[in-house]
Amino acid sequence: MSGLDWLVLAGTLIFIVGYGTWRTRGSRDLDSYLLGNRQGRWWGIGLSIIATQASAITFLSTPGQAYDDGMRFIQFYFGLPLAMVLIAAVAVPIYHRLRVFTAYEYLETRFDRRTRTLASVLFLVQRGLSNGLSLYAPALVLSAILGWNINLTVWLIGGLMISYTVAGGTRAVAVTQQWQVAVIFVGMVTAGYLLVHYLPANIGFREAVQVAGYHGKMNLVDFHFDPQDRYNVWTGLTGGLFLALSYFGTDQSQVQRYLGGQSVTESRLGLLMNGLIKVPMQFGILLIGVLLFVFYQFNQPPLTFNRPAYQRVARSAEFGPRLRALEQQQATLFEAQRAANQQLVAALREPAGAAATAGVAAAQTRLQATQAATRGLHTDAQTLLRQASPATEAKDTDYVFLSFVLRYMPSGLVGLLIAVVLSAAMGSAAAGLNALASTTIIDLYQPRRPHQSGLHYVRASRLAAIGWGLLGIGFATFAARLENLIQAVNILGSLFYGTILGIFVVAFFLKSIGSKAVFRAAIITQAIIFALFAFTDIAYLWYNILGCFLVMGIARLLSGSGPEQAVLSSEESR
Repeated sequence: MSGLDWLVLAGTLIFIVGYGTWRTRGSRDLDSYLLGNRQGRWWGIGLSIIATQASAITFLSTPGQAYDDGMRFIQFYFGLPLAMVLIAAVAVPIYHRLRVFTAYEYLETRFDRRTRTLASVLFLVQRGLSNGLSLYAPALVLSAILGWNINLTVWLIGGLMISYTVAGGTRAVAVTQQWQVAVIFVGMVTAGYLLVHYLPANIGFREAVQVAGYHGKMNLVDFHFDPQDRYNVWTGLTGGLFLALSYFGTDQSQVQRYLGGQSVTESRLGLLMNGLIKVPMQFGILLIGVLLFVFYQFNQPPLTFNRPAYQRVARSAEFGPRLRALEQQQATLFEAQRAANQQLVAALREPAGAAATAGVAAAQTRLQATQAATRGLHTDAQTLLRQASPATEAKDTDYVFLSFVLRYMPSGLVGLLIAVVLSAAMGSAAAGLNALASTTIIDLYQPRRPHQSGLHYVRASRLAAIGWGLLGIGFATFAARLENLIQAVNILGSLFYGTILGIFVVAFFLKSIGSKAVFRAAIITQAIIFALFAFTDIAYLWYNILGCFLVMGIARLLSGSGPEQAVLSSEESR
């Protein structure tokens, strides 16, 4: 990075963090520290919801996902807009009427403290681990740029995020997120424009999309039903819907964003804003990954995008010569691939007819041959990397976007794009950390120490935030062992979200079921979900549906017309 890049990066982050901390200093009670005195406007709530979900993993891993697997990941979000409508209609009025600090407080009013504690503990485990992944992604960026030890980098980023979250609470998170979202949108639009600009002169956006389509990357919709397929219309509209319902309706990191709204209307509009923006936003990020794929059809990609791993192997006396031999093979294959792609573009420019069809078919035949050889070469390279350094992450899709930024972006814009990644990381991780602290104090600590002062609970919240921040940093050091990060985050959420959502669905809609039945059903369901993950190949999005319906079904079976139900009916009649 140049001096200008460092200036842009440092200036952006210092302004965002400094301004947010200064604007939100001095909270001395829980309502101010955890919910910003419930003064949020709809547009601020919407931006905060977007920033909380759009972590650094979104901007590092999602383009790599599209580069490798095409656009079909977009189907994951098809159920999200409907989820926003349902949450706005059902959950928001209940939370506002009860004036709760966390979603799990409601469960005690509906069931009992034991059920509230169970749901909050499931959230704390899931979100505590997810925050570790949110810290690992930007650490990956800085370690690749500076050559720092990745664990040290995790500690540095985590410390910065902890400092302003602990100082300003929810208001600091919300204020900084508004600026972070602005930086994110500017940076990603700039990256998309430059990707098209850097393509050969005879290839514009239209031709780039056509080339991507012939390579199978514009696979937006797949109606084929397969329970082992992670991304198709059915998993998106069902599993994705249930995941979104649980994430936005019961995950405190999101619920806390709209609990601070001035009114039910403001909170609802914030959720609906997210429903309108999220799918197009995700489409744009995936499209950047597809454009990266097209770019590397005409510009030779590195043998692996994981540059630090490449450099370690290249310096090896044993494995270095084999790596260079693979690079020579890649250069030869790439020239054949580029010629075949140019042939495809030329055929696509021909007027429709037999000649154009024959030209496209001939180009595709050449491309199929070169693609098969390239895939085999890439597999050989990954095998070599693992042999040379077993601890190395051979899968390199998380590095694709970062590699392009560092190699091709002009001075100044590199700093901006790195600021995008770090802004997204801090926005998402800070919201998660804030929610972890809130849930720990409100749902676990305060019920056992009920008569303390507001300042006491604020101080306890700050200590909880520090503790969860340190735990997230610890888990981040293991994140490199996981698969594609965007999938890892969603898998982790799906293991818990179905059970939590099931508890809330029973609370909202199945009034005849009491606390003992739902508590036992949740325990049984969570064990079943863990078993399915360990011993089957069911696509993870289905865990959200299965978890929800298992809690409902098992709770119904366990409930009856016994004393618990009679007590519940008596309480509801008052």
